Amino acid sequence: METVEVDGLRIAYQRVGHGPPLVLFHGAGEDSRIWRRQLEGLSDDFTVFAWDAPGCGQSDDPTLGFSAEEFGAVAAGFLRAAVPENPYILGLSWGSMLALELYRGYPEIPASLVLASAYAGWAGSLPPEEVERRYAQVLAEIDLPPEKFVEEWLPTLFTDKADPAVVAEASGIMAGVRPAGMRALLSASGRADYRPVLPTITVPTLLLYGADDQRSPLYVAHELHRQIPGSRLSVIPDVGHLAQMEAPDAFNTEVRNFLRGIAAG
Repeated sequence: METVEVDGLRIAYQRVGHGPPLVLFHGAGEDSRIWRRQLEGLSDDFTVFAWDAPGCGQSDDPTLGFSAEEFGAVAAGFLRAAVPENPYILGLSWGSMLALELYRGYPEIPASLVLASAYAGWAGSLPPEEVERRYAQVLAEIDLPPEKFVEEWLPTLFTDKADPAVVAEASGIMAGVRPAGMRALLSASGRADYRPVLPTITVPTLLLYGADDQRSPLYVAHELHRQIPGSRLSVIPDVGHLAQMEAPDAFNTEVRNFLRGIAAG
């Protein structure tokens, strides 16, 4: 792991490969380890950066009341400190909300967006009662030992056809979740609505989903596709929310082909 300091926070990240920079933003309850197959599989074409968000992995915990705008500012500061040029941004789940927050505040930074298993914020994509159910569930779980709730998350993240070793790997990563990190992510993003950002996006954008995603269903994908001008929607059959783990070859191929197309002009 390498580190940089951004706004007083030590931010840890992995960097591998050579080529144009591709930056990976993980989801809630995760860290950069969730991207192992992308760090391995895409580093032949790209310099791949995978950060640990504030409160996750080996990065410092944010302060109490850390806002969505502050997450966006730290992400922008990280990119300026660690990445040599305008990067391709890939955000997964909560990381897709962070990518939209980054674009909202700093539209000059991303060269393109890949929004995987994405939302326009929970409040921007889900019915109000589902937003409140999820918010209350995570709030109740924050101070519990991770083994008390991670096993309940897993069936909503993978299909029943997923390799048990992959599911176990994800479980081990999520077992490292920290209350301070989850509290900050929930407070900043639990009721976020990024629908106003979507029609302002002018960079090439790929929406990448698993066909059987329970957490961000395909109706969410189609609505983002409708609202983001010129966006492309790709659906990977027979996989769930953590498509980058369940079907890494298909996921990496979609990302690689999209970014190669941008580079080819």
